[in-house]
Amino acid sequence: MQLYQDILRFWFPILPKGDRAAIVSQWEWWFRSGADADITEHFAPLLERAIRGELDTWTNNPRSRLALILILDQFSRSLYRGDPQAFAQDSKACALTLEGIDIGHYAALKTPWEKTFFILPLGHCEEIENLNLVVKLAEDLVKDSSPEDRALLEFSAAQASRHREIINKFGRHPHRNEILGRKSTSQELEYLASGQLVHQHPMPLHLEQLLSSN
Repeated sequence: MQLYQDILRFWFPILPKGDRAAIVSQWEWWFRSGADADITEHFAPLLERAIRGELDTWTNNPRSRLALILILDQFSRSLYRGDPQAFAQDSKACALTLEGIDIGHYAALKTPWEKTFFILPLGHCEEIENLNLVVKLAEDLVKDSSPEDRALLEFSAAQASRHREIINKFGRHPHRNEILGRKSTSQELEYLASGQLVHQHPMPLHLEQLLSSN
């Protein structure tokens, strides 16, 4: 049986300390579908167990709660990419995040990357109050960051702000409309045609250059 530690070791591998190129490469793996094949091969049954509520006891401590959030929020997107099921667990993941913040699980996490993924469901939802909260928390992570982590955390906070702007403007994430069978407005169609979708926003050039030199 897979344990929550297996999820965390997979998602947060040990990287060379102070190696900015390594963390930028890891970021690319996290957010540019790099994990899809491994998740499909190794973790599909675990998502089904999480959906059925069989892993709900993982909410008892901060790190196992984080693992459950990862399964519901990230693994569902990998396993069901392009399908409505990719977003079907968002409300549960968001509720786990909000509860975890309230009871101190978020504060108990040790690294900014663990905290980033703990709060990511707030940025995936379409309720503006949750977007406001994730922007604040992401900006707090920047303030508390080490010099080697700051640039990526600044990018993360900027992404949260961009998502909030989209929700303020449209009340939803327009790039999901076709998948979810929602009719797009003319404004949304213009946005979708612009090629400026938030989740596809490139990293700053100086970080992209680290990838090419890695």
